[in-house]
Amino acid sequence: MAPPTSARPPGRPPGRPRAGLNAEVFATTLRTVHELGYARATVERIAAAAGVAKSTVYRRWPSKGALIVDCLLDAFGPAPLGNAASRAELITSTIRWIAAKVGEPGVGDAFAGVFSDAVSDPALREILSTRLQDPYRLALQEALGEPENRVLFLIDVVVGVLLHRMGMTGEPMVDADVDALVDMVLLHFADPPRPA
Repeated sequence: MAPPTSARPPGRPPGRPRAGLNAEVFATTLRTVHELGYARATVERIAAAAGVAKSTVYRRWPSKGALIVDCLLDAFGPAPLGNAASRAELITSTIRWIAAKVGEPGVGDAFAGVFSDAVSDPALREILSTRLQDPYRLALQEALGEPENRVLFLIDVVVGVLLHRMGMTGEPMVDADVDALVDMVLLHFADPPRPA
């Protein structure tokens, strides 16, 4: 008599996540968003493309928006703020870093999509604010010695312009336009804030 067969892959115990599952789901999410667009990149399609059950995704992320925010955090990683020789260089390198990340396949589309969804979803807006924006805002506040309102304005201007360009053209901002954005922002932020 032949031994019973199992539907599970060999060597994989039931109910235990595979190592690297988050990285696999994040890469698949960006690839799916890039190929299908944000709206058509459903959790079901992402899970199927990653080779995992939809319930596996929902156990980690309660919504598509929460998945996308974590995916963006993974794609952006920590802000590279440590090696600038001047305030202008720090701002310039930060803007170029954001522009490059937004230009990566799937990242700009995912960012614009989740941002748009957050307009009418207060819970997602809170996730975006606390999990995605706040860590970068706090790092920039510390690095620039700027108050919260000015750093939020800097983030609004830079990210807003980059996402607007993606939305209007379907393409990331070209280098010459990133240079112009840097020049415009430096006019306002090159000098430290004046005391009140």
